[in-house]
Amino acid sequence: MDNVVLFDGVCHLCSNTVTFVVEHESAPVLKFAPMQSAAGSRLMREFGFDPQDIKTFVLVEDGKPYLRSDAAIRIARYLRSPWKALGAVRVLPRPLRDWAYDVVARNRYRWFGRYDACMAPKPELRVRFMVE
Repeated sequence: MDNVVLFDGVCHLCSNTVTFVVEHESAPVLKFAPMQSAAGSRLMREFGFDPQDIKTFVLVEDGKPYLRSDAAIRIARYLRSPWKALGAVRVLPRPLRDWAYDVVARNRYRWFGRYDACMAPKPELRVRFMVE
């Protein structure tokens, strides 16, 4: 199974984060799937998550799902320097990291906005997006 980032495809913050990851990855190895897509929904159900309950993004790495701050920290490992250093937040206790993550996640639409439909990847990136 590919390493896949499942994200809220209508969230400005989430979509911009995916764009950031694509632009700063050390190698193009991650795949991406909006949770609202058929592929994203299927993967969410496969790992026991409700596809309608979009509270966090998920990294599926080597067949195992990672959520919230754990997912963000693991994604940072795929980035080029200096962005890879973002993973250093792992030294903070998980309850503190996840609390901060949850505050942003709860307010993401209000603070950053939302799209009417899922983001459409640029043509050269379509092979990295799973939608069906």
